[in-house]
Amino acid sequence: MAELMVTLSTWAIPVIVAITLHEAAHGYVANLFGDDTAKRLGRVSFNPVRHVDPFGTVLLPLILFLSRSPFLFGYAKPVPVDFRRLRNPKRDMIWVAAAGPGINFAMAFAAGFLIHLTVLLPGFAQEWFARNMVNGIQINLLLALFNMLPIPPLDGGRVAVGLLPPPLALPLARLEPYGMFILIGLLFLVPLLGAALGQNWNIFAWFVLPPMDFLYSFIMKYVVGVSE
Repeated sequence: MAELMVTLSTWAIPVIVAITLHEAAHGYVANLFGDDTAKRLGRVSFNPVRHVDPFGTVLLPLILFLSRSPFLFGYAKPVPVDFRRLRNPKRDMIWVAAAGPGINFAMAFAAGFLIHLTVLLPGFAQEWFARNMVNGIQINLLLALFNMLPIPPLDGGRVAVGLLPPPLALPLARLEPYGMFILIGLLFLVPLLGAALGQNWNIFAWFVLPPMDFLYSFIMKYVVGVSE
């Protein structure tokens, strides 16, 4: 039981920190570009309680952990952004959307550097801290890369809407109300259909895991200094 609690803590802490700073970054950048909605609602905060979604932040990661899922994932309450209040909505939307994945990439590299502080800790805390940092690298990379899939309402979808010319951006933007259903279909139903037909149609494995594996190996080799 004690080992289970230790293991759970080394995943729960990185998940909560990654999700909290992801959402706070959206609100912070939106405020910089003219929309103070998130700031007025107290969402530009490092306090996890302000961002916690009972299912996405607590229950979903716990279910994945207890079911021994090969990956751990979660989400927080979306930060409210009124894009009409941004000084240049089309351009500024790109920066607001990219801020979340951007802070996750930064935290992944920061966790790699922080591992070097392990030797300064008491012996009993060294393994626990190192596991937190390694898990933090994985979780932040996963969160950043998954959110950069070009499907609204994911951040990558909003970045794509901001970058594409209007004839392409408008149809993509109109998908946002249906984005979560599209994601569920792509991530769960399409792989099941592929498996039934004897095909590998795992969208997650195609577009998220390869860059995640590459970046994780890069950080471990060149930042942490461990050859895998």
